[in-house]
Amino acid sequence: MIKTDILIIGGSAGGILTATTAKKVFTDKKVMLIRKTKTVMVPCGIPYIFGTLKDAGKNRIPDAMILNAGVELLIDEVVKIDKENKIASLAENEEISYDKLVIATGSLPIIPKFINGYDLNNVFPILKDEEYLNDILNKLVNMQNIVVIGGGFIGVEFAEQLKKDGKNVTIVEVAEKCLWQAFDNKICDIAEQEMKENNINVMTGIKVKNILGNEKVEEVELENGERIKADAVILGMGVVPNSNIAKEAGIKVNEKSAIVVDEYMRTSEKDIFAVGDCAEKTCLFTNKNIPILLASTAAMEAKVAACNLYGLKYLRENKGTISAFSTKIFNKSFGAAGLTERRAKEEGFEVIVGKFTTMDKHPGSLPGTNTLDLTLIFVRTSGVLIGAQISGGESVGEMINILSLAIQKGLTANELNTFQVATHPLLTSSPIAYPINAASLDALTKY
Repeated sequence: MIKTDILIIGGSAGGILTATTAKKVFTDKKVMLIRKTKTVMVPCGIPYIFGTLKDAGKNRIPDAMILNAGVELLIDEVVKIDKENKIASLAENEEISYDKLVIATGSLPIIPKFINGYDLNNVFPILKDEEYLNDILNKLVNMQNIVVIGGGFIGVEFAEQLKKDGKNVTIVEVAEKCLWQAFDNKICDIAEQEMKENNINVMTGIKVKNILGNEKVEEVELENGERIKADAVILGMGVVPNSNIAKEAGIKVNEKSAIVVDEYMRTSEKDIFAVGDCAEKTCLFTNKNIPILLASTAAMEAKVAACNLYGLKYLRENKGTISAFSTKIFNKSFGAAGLTERRAKEEGFEVIVGKFTTMDKHPGSLPGTNTLDLTLIFVRTSGVLIGAQISGGESVGEMINILSLAIQKGLTANELNTFQVATHPLLTSSPIAYPINAASLDALTKY
């Protein structure tokens, strides 16, 4: 029997960071990570295999990060957890005994079995497996008409990359707007316009009724009877927690099959933790369960779990996710953190919204300058920031991280209005029109 002190099941973002952090914090402990696949994909980089990278092998997370930290790596599959005796049974090797166990088994793509034809050839769910993804890539070479079902981040990013590769791309979203869960209508409209200007056929507010074909997909039929020619279909309808191994072991899961955890990522069973997409997520603002499954959230949870494996020595509790996102669609970047105005009102918050539009470099005549639109959402009574949305140039990526921290720390419109910034003509907006300060001032004038 193999023996270890800390066993992590799952080798993506949550598992990797749990393992490396645990080894740094508890240097005397033996740490082992076990995963099914020989290589690990960068989760958020998968769409870029199909346009920019042209090879799934270029989207790997290097094993050096794990091995150089002193973590043992085993390629195998855990098929059973015996929580009473602290033993994990493997598919190919012998059993492993552990002292502490972290489940980081991630998520699985939603397969729409309610759509006739979901199982035809060339209908592709997106699995985080290098061989599978390269197989899709090779099959798409001789295909021209691609339909992407789902207008969230994965669907939109796939549509953009496939279009860059010269395909005829249609994206179909059942909601009224693409990216509606992360953004309010203004930013959604900017994103959709960017896709349309680059000749992606964007169809929103409509369901897919059938996927048609003889053995392989030929058309996609919408609920209004319209048919779209399709050589392939990409399923970008989201993911669900991969929690079967936990459920079979008698570890508590919620109604959405996510493993129930507390703020230190402890499960219902002593000495067993869970992090990443397989673990339950609660909203920072409402404490409700929300299906926000992100690598960045997994990274935060991994650090919390790893630091507290042997007692709550580090008060780095997880107070809830704020749903921070970023993406780039052709020449526009987009970022969001916290609540949208729509959802804030649905939850009963009285809000004031500050807005500002400027250029992301100064002067605006500099090459590569982009228009930057920022919306900040504050609680009316306290002035505390609870949401932010941006579109613009590449500076959006780090600006949304600043605002994510501001939300986590409960900063107010007044504090953000006087927020001190470093600016440079080639890198940022002007200091006299810095968007965070200016949008905060706009909100203050409405109190």
